[in-house]
Amino acid sequence: MVIELERRSDERGFFARVWCEDEFRKHGLDPRIAQINTGFSPRAGTLRGLHFQQAPCAEVKVVRCLRGAVFDVAVDLRKESPSYRQWFGMHLTASGGESLYVPEGCGHGYLTLEDNSEVMYLASRPFSAEHASGVRHSDPAFGIQWPMEAAVISDADQSWPDFTG
Repeated sequence: MVIELERRSDERGFFARVWCEDEFRKHGLDPRIAQINTGFSPRAGTLRGLHFQQAPCAEVKVVRCLRGAVFDVAVDLRKESPSYRQWFGMHLTASGGESLYVPEGCGHGYLTLEDNSEVMYLASRPFSAEHASGVRHSDPAFGIQWPMEAAVISDADQSWPDFTG
């Protein structure tokens, strides 16, 4: 789900609601916020992910780019879902203001497209190290088409095993 800002503009610039519990509920989305995270990457080509938390700590994420630009990806890992093993990616930019809603049971990651990029994401549950997991960004089970090669990636993110779900 892509969340677009309704900008109210005048000579001062614009004002927009970024989060509205009532609007989320109206569209069947989970409006809980348990944690707010930010990530900064000084180099373009930095890849983070694909991460998720296993049940019972599965989480919704709402991701927004605050500075620079990223290619943000969600992979559906829910076996019962009609979009199981499919991915969705979109460019998020500070100037665009869109957010990406990543449902529970989906892996999430992003690739920075500009130096000094920063994202913020809201999470519906607190981080739980014992439930943290991931899938490899280059796993052929998903065929994600990243817009450029990753230049910086953690050993942990490179070492996720092939997806067998």
